Amino acid sequence: MSDEPRMEADAIVIGAGLAGLTATRELKQAGWTVRLLEARERVGGRLKGYALGDGKAVDLGGEYFGDKSTLIAETARSVGVERFSTYDDGERVAFVNGKRFTYGGLIPLRLGPVALPDFGRAVLKIERLARRVPPDRPWTAPDAEKLDSQTFWSWCRRNVATAPARAFLTMAVEAAYCAGPADLSMLHVLTYANASGGFRYLLEVTKGIQRYRFDGGAHSVADKLAARLPDELRTGAVVRGIEQRSDSVVVSGPGFTARARFVVVAVPVTLAGRIAYTPALAGFRDQLTQRMPAGSAIKCLAIYDEPFWRADGRSGQVTSTDGPFRVAFDTSPADGSPGVLSAFVTGRAARTLTLLSPAERRSAVLDGLAKGLGPRAAKVVDFVEQNWLDEEFTRGCYHGYATPGTLTAHGPALRAPIGRIHWAGTETGVHQLGSMGGAIDSGRRAARELLARERGERPAGRRAEELTGHVQ
Repeated sequence: MSDEPRMEADAIVIGAGLAGLTATRELKQAGWTVRLLEARERVGGRLKGYALGDGKAVDLGGEYFGDKSTLIAETARSVGVERFSTYDDGERVAFVNGKRFTYGGLIPLRLGPVALPDFGRAVLKIERLARRVPPDRPWTAPDAEKLDSQTFWSWCRRNVATAPARAFLTMAVEAAYCAGPADLSMLHVLTYANASGGFRYLLEVTKGIQRYRFDGGAHSVADKLAARLPDELRTGAVVRGIEQRSDSVVVSGPGFTARARFVVVAVPVTLAGRIAYTPALAGFRDQLTQRMPAGSAIKCLAIYDEPFWRADGRSGQVTSTDGPFRVAFDTSPADGSPGVLSAFVTGRAARTLTLLSPAERRSAVLDGLAKGLGPRAAKVVDFVEQNWLDEEFTRGCYHGYATPGTLTAHGPALRAPIGRIHWAGTETGVHQLGSMGGAIDSGRRAARELLARERGERPAGRRAEELTGHVQ
């Protein structure tokens, strides 16, 4: 940054994940000058790749999308990244309360004659409730306060009768939301489900949100977006302060200062709360950042010479209600070589394993894979982990979740501009919030807000902005 300690632009965008990259691209196409500041030395945010050699790569961060994930699919096509279907042939393995099952479909049929319909009824109830929750304004849903005042755990205690069904639902929620059932507002669970295309859609592979992956990895989408913004992007720019003035905003960090008419903060909600604002943000917004922590996730890649489980008639999917990870998938490259299993250590499991050493985590994960797929699963060519809890400029994955009472009390602050500050990031998206699509949606919205302000139109979310007392 020493060659350009001061920058001037129409807009500054903070964070070069998909949200920030999208906002920058949209504004640039509209003729604005933009500076995109990224704290890391890479782009992608919660997308991160791992090179396998021979030009192949897999993902240490986000990677999946389904037929309803239209925005990420559209963005990938625009930069020439192709998709392929997730491997989903053969038997699955599940451990439920210590019992091992092999099965096909969404849930083990041998779960029990009482537990199986119990699980089905619970999923149906969740689906029906979710359809009543508007993703853009969940606090306006029928019974919003009632739903927001209970956790997913307390809802399950009242609506799910059998221990196996509760355990399987707990595993599914920890895998999808990266938080324990007692952490999550039921209103948040429903909001995320409806925004994504349905609760069952979140849990499925071929018929759900895990249907597709990107050839070369999802991170290649971010890389190619960034390659088209060479004059806008600055990496290694750690933003520490944002000062609003009457006619501009000044963004600063170690070794640089940047000035613009507006700023888009496109980082996780909890990290946005760690920036020093002048004047200080009103409590309405700051209280939101205190109540929307990031999920807990560690992603582990076990790499083999070949995907041996396929020859054994297995899909590679292993789920566990009480093991070292909640779910593992076959995440081999499109041609199936080398073989790769991705184990998602999420929710309570992540909080437990993050206290172990890397060697102990490796041992625990490989032991879990071996129990599911046989002793060959313990004999890896390579093992790589990404502990998103320890990542300084992420502090958790997949997304920030709302604790009980948050959405009804502070939800309008998610997207409401505060003076010259606008907000982006997947938590603020509407279409598939919490995912790659939510990030793109939020970046487009933030850009539209700025373009509307230039035309003299009332900023989106102005009513909530007025509640903060920071209108300029």
